[in-house]
Amino acid sequence: MSGLIRIFASAMDWEAFEKHKAFAGETVPSMLRRRVGHDYEARSVYLVTMTVEGRLPLLGTLVGEADAPDGSPEAPRVVPTALGREVERCWQSIPDYYPEVRPLALQLMPDHLHGILFVTRQMDQPLGMVLKGFKAGCNKAYRELGYAATLLQQRGPQTGGPQTGGPQTRKAGFLFARNYNDHILEGAGELERWFQYLHDNPRRLAVKRQHPDYFSVRRDIAFGEWTSCQMSGNHFLLTVPERAAVVVHSADDDAKYAELKRKWLALAERGGVLISAAIATREKIVMREAMDKGCRLILLRKNGFPDLYKPSGESFIACSEGRLLQISPWEYQSRRTTISREQCLQLNRMAEFIASVDIMSQDR
Repeated sequence: MSGLIRIFASAMDWEAFEKHKAFAGETVPSMLRRRVGHDYEARSVYLVTMTVEGRLPLLGTLVGEADAPDGSPEAPRVVPTALGREVERCWQSIPDYYPEVRPLALQLMPDHLHGILFVTRQMDQPLGMVLKGFKAGCNKAYRELGYAATLLQQRGPQTGGPQTGGPQTRKAGFLFARNYNDHILEGAGELERWFQYLHDNPRRLAVKRQHPDYFSVRRDIAFGEWTSCQMSGNHFLLTVPERAAVVVHSADDDAKYAELKRKWLALAERGGVLISAAIATREKIVMREAMDKGCRLILLRKNGFPDLYKPSGESFIACSEGRLLQISPWEYQSRRTTISREQCLQLNRMAEFIASVDIMSQDR
């Protein structure tokens, strides 16, 4: 399979793997910082992501059709460039320099890569040194194949380079951006999900290119009193005539809730849009049933969207089908926080506002 390299046998010894506890503990949300308290020399499995400097599509070309069946000749895949093939070679050769490290998989994308590494036993150096060596090999190929010189020539001396010492000097000579993102294996079953995520990446990119508006993040949008909102998804859901706020109050008895739920789901099944922060358990139940039925939803979030935000799982599918819009009235925060009562009330008010106001007449 072009662009996806599996080094392990397809039927991995999962029981033995779990027995040796190559799992990690609690996470700290971060895109590039390393996990606080984790021993990066110890036995672990990592999902690593690196981006090409400037997000230039140097590693490969996406081909295929987004709607083609998986495994068919037309299915989306990334065809590596000459540089991409060298990056694959460098990844496979990691054990030549670090015998303790076993590459499990690699998925090249045009402007980034995802790879899985298994540190099989205690190392004398941390994972960062392994990846530094990998990057060094990639940089060598980047320069020897002429990519660096071509890029510098295209940018011109005014953008900086070795001869000028300008701010772009590093970008002209290095393939990957500084640092990397890692996820550490948490428990049973997650590794297989990682393999599937890598395998599915070309299709996800094809879908995003087919429906770019459904995956872009729009910022500084106004909804009434909320003047600096962010949203991602199908913003045309705001124009659907039938919209209802799914807000359940603690005073609502079972009979009232059952009637509200019936009305909400009936509205959704006939093409309307349900709007909710899905905070209360009974709100979650309604939105879950609507999602499972393939209905159209606007989900209000307590947190905004980071740069390069990508929905995952069923949210990705719902976005690709144009039936999900996510909105947050607040900026993105990388640290985990507990939603306050005031925030809950604000999101509920916002849901009711969006459901009751002619959005097209608002100055957004």
